[in-house]
Amino acid sequence: MAVERFHIRIADEVLDDLKRRLQHTRWPEQPVSSGWERGTDLTYLKSLVSYWRDRYDWREQEAKLNRFSQFRCSIDGRDVHFVHERGKGPHPMPLILTHGWPDSYLRYQKVIPLLTDPASYGGDPEDSFDVIVPSIPGMGFSGSPDHPGVNNAQVSEKWATLMTRELGYDKFAAAGGDLGSGITRYLAYHHPELVYGIHLTDIGILRDLLAHREPEKLSEEERRYKEKAAEWISQEGGYMSIQSTRPQSLSYGLSDSPVGLAGWLLEKFRAWSDCGGDLQRRFTEDELLTHIMIYWLTNTVGTAAHLYYENSHSLPPLGYIQVPTGLALFSADILLPPKDWAMRKFNITRWTQLPRGGHFTAMEEPELFAREVRAFYKPFRGK
Repeated sequence: MAVERFHIRIADEVLDDLKRRLQHTRWPEQPVSSGWERGTDLTYLKSLVSYWRDRYDWREQEAKLNRFSQFRCSIDGRDVHFVHERGKGPHPMPLILTHGWPDSYLRYQKVIPLLTDPASYGGDPEDSFDVIVPSIPGMGFSGSPDHPGVNNAQVSEKWATLMTRELGYDKFAAAGGDLGSGITRYLAYHHPELVYGIHLTDIGILRDLLAHREPEKLSEEERRYKEKAAEWISQEGGYMSIQSTRPQSLSYGLSDSPVGLAGWLLEKFRAWSDCGGDLQRRFTEDELLTHIMIYWLTNTVGTAAHLYYENSHSLPPLGYIQVPTGLALFSADILLPPKDWAMRKFNITRWTQLPRGGHFTAMEEPELFAREVRAFYKPFRGK
């Protein structure tokens, strides 16, 4: 199908069903005083679910989401949903932003106006972008796979098609974090002629460094990374192991129980953000619940988990990234990479370490994120 306007309108019956499920939750026991150490805290989740059931207003959030210009098109037989907001400067640069998990395209909700209309926020109108924010296939409002799924490399091919064939851009900018970092890297690796450069907020878990068997050849920073990454995978990587090996088994519970879904996602927002253990320092209740709602209303938490399976079983190797690469590292993010190692894998032309913010960069620190993106792409303007 051609590019078509998309408007979110969830049926009343779906919302009524959700409320019934929230009203009839069967709660598990939690060991006394265990807090968050064994997973999402029962007391916190009961409080949030009470708000979700009695005060959260999806229709209000739906109206806010529909203020963005949203579209859908078919790429290789699969529907792709995306936001496409035009820049308000004299020569906007097209920019595709790719989200990760457990967030959604809403990761970039706060930065879209900062990037499309910098002049309204004290910036230079020459730095404006046409901003495109797609939902990864099988996540949110993009169509779910009718076969096992897609990996990061295959998604990157869809993005190349979206930006060129469907939207008509000859060349564009690309940025992402989490899964979006991997997708953006494959886009740059396979289609360097299409991108001015890429901007990343992480470069994933450096598995080749973890597999390195000659510690004497590693720098001190690389050895510290290897130790920290091994500990992080041991303590935090359970979600990744399950989704990479048995996503279907996990999907039944998360697709049937909204509270189960919330418990699965919320733990990561707390553990990976710069919130000091207090989610409300970084996110409002509405913000967290709207992310959860995107997965619940579209029933895509299962297909999102399958992306991890595909990435662990069918992802092709990735070589040196030749295009200019900007890396903005937020201080509380997961596993900050050693610089020397990163320099050997990417053509890094901008390396910035930021004093605050975690894994959900554009949600937590939208001004810092937008500033870094504008600064990185400024030298490419007019080319």
